[in-house]
Amino acid sequence: MDETIKILVIDDDDSGRDALTRLLRSVGYNVTSAATGEIALDLIDSEHYQVIVSDLFLPDKNGFDILQHVQKVSPATEVIVVTGYASAQTAVRAMKEGAFDYITKPIDFEELKIVVIKALEKQKLLSENIYLRQQLQGRFEFNNIIGSSPAMNLVFERMSRIVKTDSAVLVSGESGTGKELVAKALHYNGTRRDKPFIAVNCSAIPEALLESELFGHVRGAFTGAIKDKPGKFEAANHGTIFLDEIGTLPLHLQAKLLRVLQEHEVERVGSNKVLKLHVRVISATNSDLEAMVKRGEFREDLYYRLNVIPLHLPPLRERQLDIMHLTAYFLEKQCRLMGRAPCSIRKEALEALERYSWPGNVRELENLIERMIALTDSAIITLDDVPAKIVGEKHSGEVHYVRMPSEGVDLVATISRIEQSLISQALESAVGVKAQAAALLGINRTTLVEKIKRLKMEV
Repeated sequence: MDETIKILVIDDDDSGRDALTRLLRSVGYNVTSAATGEIALDLIDSEHYQVIVSDLFLPDKNGFDILQHVQKVSPATEVIVVTGYASAQTAVRAMKEGAFDYITKPIDFEELKIVVIKALEKQKLLSENIYLRQQLQGRFEFNNIIGSSPAMNLVFERMSRIVKTDSAVLVSGESGTGKELVAKALHYNGTRRDKPFIAVNCSAIPEALLESELFGHVRGAFTGAIKDKPGKFEAANHGTIFLDEIGTLPLHLQAKLLRVLQEHEVERVGSNKVLKLHVRVISATNSDLEAMVKRGEFREDLYYRLNVIPLHLPPLRERQLDIMHLTAYFLEKQCRLMGRAPCSIRKEALEALERYSWPGNVRELENLIERMIALTDSAIITLDDVPAKIVGEKHSGEVHYVRMPSEGVDLVATISRIEQSLISQALESAVGVKAQAAALLGINRTTLVEKIKRLKMEV
């Protein structure tokens, strides 16, 4: 046994207390004893004990006094109460008030050892749970979402404003932009961080099972429903539910979801019993829900209920400044996971990545980095390691074929209009920061300023 585990034995019976103390020490525990409630309370105030074994009946205090004090000053400590056969009801009361377990006199030491071990196992699980939650909170802090481009700074600013609210959030963006990562960051940095985070991919669950998965069912509700089963909303109670690909939700389930959001209650399939809920809803989509509403494919009332706070994640092609930082992060991560020495990337290889349009967004970049590291023995990623389709893409913008009209064209004026349009878009993406807009256009800041003056643009 671990001698760092401290146990306090409280009993006014000298012989019984001494015997119990010796027996617990014999299996390796660090044991302290107290003959009165007052002595016990002083010890509890000055020392931390993992387990307390206390008689319910003491000359100056009773076990309930001890139990209440422990819950106040050391809630992680487990209390095992000792009682006589005639006071079993009192022991049950102690359990209801927070005791871990009770044993009856005369004490069976083997039984006591088992109860102590179970109490310590519970403590270990709770401490591991707390540790994992702390790790999750650290993993999903805002500063762990990589991005310093103007577009991402706008996302971070909005996230910081809404993180402490319970309002529904609709995260939009292309596949691979990190919508679930943002949802987790909102949850683990918000007021519900210690409560469940339940993620549901609405497109990955067969339609026939989706209602049961979301709202639960009772035994006999349908063929195969052999027992009651809570749904995802119940599992997320007091926490957050993340509904990914919400645009794929069938219309008949949209109506039921709307009721859940409006009334804050749910009914399991096959039941008339109403269960009250307090859940924050964060949903995500890569579809244009407004367009779906106009086509009658998505309920307008549900759309407005979900879209209380819109949050749009820009595609990677609109945050070129972040590619270098994301690449460095994924290189470090994948080398660590593969047990490799730290890797780096040549300038020309990084430039090829920065020119690419990334239709799969951040997810595609991460997968590419993993593949390149796995397929090379070198500690340096070179241009030869980059796939040909990425090396061959010269820019990330769209190329338009312009048809020459029969009457001809004013080439200088046309080029000026195109220049103005691209400069305006770059300035908008860079939120007016000329240096960043110039980087998006592949020119230096001085050149950009001269062009703005020449074209007489209002900035």
